[in-house]
Amino acid sequence: MTPQPVEREFDVVVIGAGAVGENVADRVVQGGLTAVLVEAELVGGECSYWACMPSKAMLRPGTALHGAQTTPGAKEAVTRTLDAAAVLKRRDYFTANWQDDSQVSWVKETGIELVRGHGWLTAPKMVEVAGLDGTSHQLQARHAVVLATGAMPTMPPIEGLQDVQVWGTREATSASEVPERLAVLGGGVAGTELAQAFARLGSAVTLVARSGLLGNFPREAAGLVAAGLRADGVELRLDTATERISGNDDGTFSLELGDGTTLTVDKVLVSTGRHPALEGLGLESVGFEPDGHGRLVLATDESGLVRGTPGDEPWLYAVGDAAGKNLFTHQGKYEARATGDAIAARAKGELEGTPGAWSRYAQTANQHAVPSVVFTDPELASVGRTLEKARNDGYNASSVELPIQVAGSSLHSENYEGWAQLVVDEERRVLLGATFAGPDVAELLHAATIAVVGEVPLDRLWHAVPSYPTISEVWLRLLEKYGL
Repeated sequence: MTPQPVEREFDVVVIGAGAVGENVADRVVQGGLTAVLVEAELVGGECSYWACMPSKAMLRPGTALHGAQTTPGAKEAVTRTLDAAAVLKRRDYFTANWQDDSQVSWVKETGIELVRGHGWLTAPKMVEVAGLDGTSHQLQARHAVVLATGAMPTMPPIEGLQDVQVWGTREATSASEVPERLAVLGGGVAGTELAQAFARLGSAVTLVARSGLLGNFPREAAGLVAAGLRADGVELRLDTATERISGNDDGTFSLELGDGTTLTVDKVLVSTGRHPALEGLGLESVGFEPDGHGRLVLATDESGLVRGTPGDEPWLYAVGDAAGKNLFTHQGKYEARATGDAIAARAKGELEGTPGAWSRYAQTANQHAVPSVVFTDPELASVGRTLEKARNDGYNASSVELPIQVAGSSLHSENYEGWAQLVVDEERRVLLGATFAGPDVAELLHAATIAVVGEVPLDRLWHAVPSYPTISEVWLRLLEKYGL
C-alpha cells in the first residue's frame, strides 16, 4: 500500500537550497514568514562544492606562487613548483569534503525547514516532493513558490560526445588526480580558469574554442589573459571547432578538430556554457510551455516575479541562474535578497505592483552594474556596460583606456602588465562601465561598481584621491586622460 504523502503548509516554498535559495529563505524568515527549502543534493549548492569555491581554491596557490616568482627578492627564495596533492587537499577543505553538515545547521538555526528530495509544481502554490528517504510530501505555499534551481551544462553538438565519459566542470573541480594531458572545450570563464589551474598543477593543456577567448570582454583585456595562459604552457586553439570525439582502447580520447588535426588526451573537459535548470519542475502544470527550441524560459520582473504567472495574485518567482539573467553567484544572491524582501512586503500588503527602481525590492543592478571577475592570472574584472553595449543601448558613450603603469603596479611585481578602461555617458558625465586586466585587479572592481551604481559625476569622482603607491592610482591616470 502506497503511504499517504505528508501534507504541510508554509508561507514560502523554495525549490533549490544553493546560495540563492538560502538567501531567499533567510530574507522571508527575517520578514516574519515561514519558509521551507527543498533540495535533492548538497545544501549550499553548486558554488560551494563544484564551482566558485573549489575552482578558486585550485587557482589561488598558482597565483600566489607566480606572484612570488615575479618579485625580486622573493623569487630567489622560490625553489619548488606547486604541490598538486597539497592544492587538492586545500580544495577539499573549502568544499568541506563535499559534506553539507554546517550548511544544514545554519538552515535550522535560521528557522528554515529543510526537505531533502526532488520537488516540482503540481498546481498554483502546490509543490510535491519525492523525498530521498522515500517519503512523499505535499507542500502548500500560502504566499509564494520560488524557483532557485540553478543552471545546468549546455552540451555542444559534437559527434560522439554522448558515447564517451568526459568531464564537466563538476568533475574537474572535484578531481582527485591531475591528468597528464587535458583538452578543455570552451573559451569562456570556467574553461579559461580551469585550463590555467590544471596547467599550473602539471597538465599539458590544450584549450579549444569555436570562437575567441573570453569574447564578452574587451579584446585588449582578453589578450592579456591569453598571454598568461600561453606563458603557463596552455596551447590555445581558437576559432577552431571540435568535430568529433572518440574513446580509445587505452582509455585516452581522440578529438578531430575543424582545422583537420587530431588531438589525443587523457581527459576532456567540456565547458561550453550553462542554461537555467527548469526541466522537471512541473512548469507545464501551471501553464508554461517550452519555447521553439524545446527549452523552458521564464521572464521575471524587477522583484523576480515570473511574468504570466496564473492566478489573481503573484506567487511564482525565479531567482539566480534559474531566472537566466546573470549567471553569477553574487548577482543571484543579490536577486534573492530583493525577492525575499518583496515576497514578505507583499504578504503584509506593503508592496503592490512592480517595485520602483533601486528600491530594496528591485533587482535594478541587473541592468546597470553587474560585476564579474575572471580569476585567472592575470585577472580580468569588469562591471557595467562595455562601449559597444552602451552604444547599442542608446547612450552617447565614449571610452578611455590605457595600460596600467603606475608606481603601485611597478612595486607589485617585475614587468607588471595591465590594462584599464572606463566607459562614460557623455550626456550625464557618469560611468557606465569599467574593465581592468592585470595581476590582482579584482580588488579595484568594487570602487568601479560603486561609481556606476551611484552615478557619481566624473567631476566629483576626480576628488576621490587614490592612495600612493597603489595600483588604484590608475583611476587618476584614466581621469587625467579623459581630460580632468
